[in-house]
Amino acid sequence: MESFESEEPEKKRLHLDSPAMARNSSASPNHTKSVDAAVLQYQNQRLVQQLDIQKHDLLKLESKIKELKDKQTSYDDMLINVNQLWNQLVDDLILLGVRAGGGHNALEIMDHADHSRGSIPSCPVEDMFLCRLLETDFLDSSGDDGISNYVEQVLSSRHASTRELIKSLEDTISSEREKTENMAVSLHGKLSVEGELEEIMTELEESRRKLVNLKMQKNVASGMHALSPIAANGNLSPEKPADKTMGLREIKDSIEETKIVAADRLSELQDAQEQNLIYSKQLKDLQNELKDDKFIRSSRLYALLNDQLQHWDAEMEQYKALTETLQTDRFLVVRREKELNIKADSADAARNTIDNADSRIVELELQLQKCILERNDLEIKMEEAIQDGGRNDIKTEFRVMASALSKEMGMMEGQLNRWKETAHEAISLREEAQVLKALLSDKTNQQKRLAEECAEQIVEIKSLNDLIEKLQKEKLELQIYLDMYGQEGYDNRDLTEIRESESRAHSQTEVLKNALDEHSLELRVKAANEAEAACQERLSVAEAEIAELRAKLDASERDVLELTEAIKSKDRESETYISEIETIGQAYEDMQTQNQHLLQQMTERDDYNIKLVSESVKTKQAHTSFLCEKQTLARQLQQVNSSIESVKMRIAQSEEQMKVCLTDAIKFTQEDRHFMISLETAKWELADAEKELKWLKSAAASSEKDYEQLPRKVDEFQVKLDKERSQRKKLEEELSQLNSKVAELSSETGETAIQKLQDEIKNCKNILKCGVCFDRPKEVVIVKCYHLFCNPCIQRNLEIRHRKCPGCGTAFGQNDVRFVKI
Repeated sequence: MESFESEEPEKKRLHLDSPAMARNSSASPNHTKSVDAAVLQYQNQRLVQQLDIQKHDLLKLESKIKELKDKQTSYDDMLINVNQLWNQLVDDLILLGVRAGGGHNALEIMDHADHSRGSIPSCPVEDMFLCRLLETDFLDSSGDDGISNYVEQVLSSRHASTRELIKSLEDTISSEREKTENMAVSLHGKLSVEGELEEIMTELEESRRKLVNLKMQKNVASGMHALSPIAANGNLSPEKPADKTMGLREIKDSIEETKIVAADRLSELQDAQEQNLIYSKQLKDLQNELKDDKFIRSSRLYALLNDQLQHWDAEMEQYKALTETLQTDRFLVVRREKELNIKADSADAARNTIDNADSRIVELELQLQKCILERNDLEIKMEEAIQDGGRNDIKTEFRVMASALSKEMGMMEGQLNRWKETAHEAISLREEAQVLKALLSDKTNQQKRLAEECAEQIVEIKSLNDLIEKLQKEKLELQIYLDMYGQEGYDNRDLTEIRESESRAHSQTEVLKNALDEHSLELRVKAANEAEAACQERLSVAEAEIAELRAKLDASERDVLELTEAIKSKDRESETYISEIETIGQAYEDMQTQNQHLLQQMTERDDYNIKLVSESVKTKQAHTSFLCEKQTLARQLQQVNSSIESVKMRIAQSEEQMKVCLTDAIKFTQEDRHFMISLETAKWELADAEKELKWLKSAAASSEKDYEQLPRKVDEFQVKLDKERSQRKKLEEELSQLNSKVAELSSETGETAIQKLQDEIKNCKNILKCGVCFDRPKEVVIVKCYHLFCNPCIQRNLEIRHRKCPGCGTAFGQNDVRFVKI
């Protein structure tokens, strides 16, 4: 139905758009004009609606285009930022490679990166980022799979190259770390020298303490009668008696040993002083090297920077030479452009003259053609004037055909009116069918509602029936109870039984009241049953009405289908009739126009017949004059053609010169672009050089700070040396005092003293031997208890899990054992 309705205005539109119907509308009656006006208004409304829809669509498309442009701008900005970050990352990686010791390879990589950065890839804007990422000028359009495989391969190669670069950076970093560790080891060596000096100072203090102990022993030796025996921990036991002479000898031996120890310490002090002098000389040399420019120039970083500066200077000179040559070439190009402009102006002037000549030639040719056409027309008119006698019969035939066509047009208009009436009837039937459908839908909805209400009422009825059954059962039970109470009323009972029976009777009366209330429910159930019956009657009536309406609907649908088929067949017939009418109308109009033209031609030919004689004479005269003009024009044409050929030769030469100049200009523009790109790369390189210079300045500042700290360290070492010198002087004074005392004691003689000294020497030797094996001298000290033993005995003890001192039993470890020189 809807498709048929949509087809009708299209058919009407086709009928109205045809020119035949437009022409026939003037001859149609007034009621057809009113119908056509209504259809035109409907079409105008439809066109206005379509225009509004198209405007709305255009606005939507414009908004979408704006959104896409905004997205494109944001995408372009993102691409620019990513490109800048990518270039910065590449520059940072290359600079890291240069700082890590990449050398000329890194510089070549940097040049390659700059050239690739400057070169614009010949690919679309959408693939610009991929081309820059893959370092290619274009992508093969062999398909999405091929492009994806190619991109994966190139990205894997780039990934491998970046990994190699990172590996090289890691190697360089590890080498730099090794260098720093070596420097730290050297500094640790210096610190170990300071520790050795401190150890020497402690040993000197111990020797001084030993000397003090010896002095005390010397003072006490006069009152002592025996020496202490050998102990495991090195202490002396005062049990052996000895004479004064033995004590003196032992004191002399101990003094000699102390002198030897002091000499060893003095030699070690001298060696330490010499080492300090050597270190001070090295510090001075380092300071001088830091101050000296030769050391800076001979350094690796300075050499790398110098090479880079030389490389950049050479490139700058090349670019300067290129700029000079380009400037000279620019002057030449400007001159050539001026000359070419002058030549182009002259060529334009020649072309204008040629165009003027061509236009004049064309005008003359047109005049000749007009004259020839007028001559031919005159000849044709003469022939037609001769043949006018036999055309009166044709006019009568045309008139008969026109009358027949007018009758057929009237018949066709009547048929069209009938078809329009049938179409209106079909539309009214459609409206009635729609109304019936709406009624049907309403009735079906009412039926559904009534069915739902009936179901609810049936459920209520069932529940009420259940209640009624329960109430009837209770009623029967109550009647049984009443009968029983009635029979028992005549019996003689006690007061208690009577009261109980009264209470039971009251309860039964309440139950009966409840039963009466439930009886009212039975009445309600009856009313519900009646309502259900009424609803069922309504349902039956509604179903009957629905069946009737469905029958009517089926009949109306059948009628509608029959009418639609009839309308379609009539529409087809009307289309055929309309096409025939259009063809007939066109033929009729053509015949009318031909009749009008023939009548006009008849009148005109009558006029032309009069003028022919005079015009024939004039044409002969004009023909002779035109022939003369034609000959002159042919001569002029030959001259103009020769001049045109010469001008064309000149133009071709000038065009060749223009092409050469254009190629030169393109080359110069390309060179300018390359020069600008190279200038940008040079700027980048200069910025990188400035960064490296800043880094070198910071390194120089740090080295200067270290140099400023070196004199402080030297002063500290000098203070320590002064302290050691003062201590040495004190020790020398003490030695002189001891020597004087030894000289005094040497004056005393006696065998008893000698024996005493020999015993003391033996005791001292025993003291110096290990307390475990009693064979080897004491070489090792346990720091926790300060007991002395030989190295093999301690090593054996260290191999055991439970490491304890043999003298006192204290636990110790590997780090608690120190070597001692005695």
